[in-house]
Amino acid sequence: MTIPSICRAILANRFGFRMSSTKFTYEDAVHKLNLLQSNKSTIEQIRKDIRTGQKCTNLKDMEKYLQRTGVTLSMLDELSVIHVAGTKGKGSTSAMCESILRAHGYRTGFYSSPHLVEVRERIRLDGATVTRSQFAHHFCRVYDALHDTQSFEGDMPKYFAFLTVLAFNVFLAEKVDVAVVEVGIGGLVDYTNVLRKVPVVGITALGLDHTSILGTTIPEIAAAKAGIMKRGCQAYTVRQPPDAMRVLQTVASNVQCTLNIVPDFNTYKYQNGCKFSINLEAYQMNASLAVQLSHAWMRIASQSTGYLRQKRVNGNSRSYDIENTNVVIENDPVLVNTLTKDTVLGLKECKWPGRYHIIKSDYAQFFLDGAHTKESMEICAQWFLENNRHQEKILIFSATGDRDAEMLLKPLKEIYFETVFFVIPTAYKEVTKTNDNYSLTEYKELISRCNRHAIMWENLNGKSKIVVSQCVADTLLAVKDNHPNTAVLITGSLHLVGAALSIIDPNLNNG
Repeated sequence: MTIPSICRAILANRFGFRMSSTKFTYEDAVHKLNLLQSNKSTIEQIRKDIRTGQKCTNLKDMEKYLQRTGVTLSMLDELSVIHVAGTKGKGSTSAMCESILRAHGYRTGFYSSPHLVEVRERIRLDGATVTRSQFAHHFCRVYDALHDTQSFEGDMPKYFAFLTVLAFNVFLAEKVDVAVVEVGIGGLVDYTNVLRKVPVVGITALGLDHTSILGTTIPEIAAAKAGIMKRGCQAYTVRQPPDAMRVLQTVASNVQCTLNIVPDFNTYKYQNGCKFSINLEAYQMNASLAVQLSHAWMRIASQSTGYLRQKRVNGNSRSYDIENTNVVIENDPVLVNTLTKDTVLGLKECKWPGRYHIIKSDYAQFFLDGAHTKESMEICAQWFLENNRHQEKILIFSATGDRDAEMLLKPLKEIYFETVFFVIPTAYKEVTKTNDNYSLTEYKELISRCNRHAIMWENLNGKSKIVVSQCVADTLLAVKDNHPNTAVLITGSLHLVGAALSIIDPNLNNG
């Protein structure tokens, strides 16, 4: 990219040329964003390039996209980030981390994926989803800057890359104290890894996922995730399989950063007698990692900005003493062992819908969990059995992309579901390009996938009635008409859970 074009991008970014019109709506933004989706042939080409060892240009591309919006890497370096990768629990860990930091008075940004109901969920400020008007405003500015500096027709970032560029622009414009950034896929060549200076890194539990992109073994997966470690950062992880831990330790040694294993959640002490219990073991592990990540960042912040700071969060001034937020394990200054009142408050007030989520309606009790790996599905099955009190049970299932559906269904096969619905993970049959959950995937492919999954279940279980459904709305109507007062487990895909929530809880993103 030439210097003049960069200058034009900076000017456009600074003064808000063209599309910052009040007439540009959220629906307009979603429509333009959906046109940036990768089609099937593009995705297949990416996978082919990976298999044949073609060099990935994600990070170089990302650098250029950011520059075209007026954000240089030096400017991005000013954004203080906690970067989180992993196979299981990276979303909930990131959400708890952000909530803890906010409870301590910091102005936070949070970038996660995928969304459940509306794409704006992916970008949060001070714990709240950006409003539709905020999203449209920032989208206009970033989209125009990129569109006006194309070197050729179609020289635009794809869907996730665009949202990552957008998120970084939002966090810089809104002057957040800290941004919690969840990796999209992998880590090493993920678009979020354009970040060069990251003080704190977290790696959640590792397992097999996105194998066509990241590799087919745990060490390969671990190497991809460990790619977010930066020289001199403080890295934290949970207990991992030995072959995964060896990879993480090797990468940490190579980039000269510390790697710390977080303690079990039940070993923490509490200040002022404020207790907090988490029943699910997986959530305990994620909570412990969130505690260490947030306190590590606060400890680093205290060293660079002084112990006493005056903050303004949600319009309220608040003074707090950072020195008292870190009660550390004796002789181990990088691990916290006592949870303060604000830390407990952050954990208690964390909201992360679609994960171990129970909703009672007038005709059924819904158990929603976006489990999409073998290990997370095993936890989901255990959670469902421990919390369900209904005799009649229904399963609504969908698996997307290249995930191994049979592997996901196996942990559920011993549960007696009277009826199992295999459904296309959209709320309604007709989905337009202005819909947040529009997909380029063709109907024939989606319904064929549902039929394959139905055959898998017949072979695994052979007892349930099996129904293939074209959308979630039809499925829920069938449950309401034919299976009143029942327990419904909705799982296999966050896209499915999101589609269900848009109908069951349409006010999820009010604001």
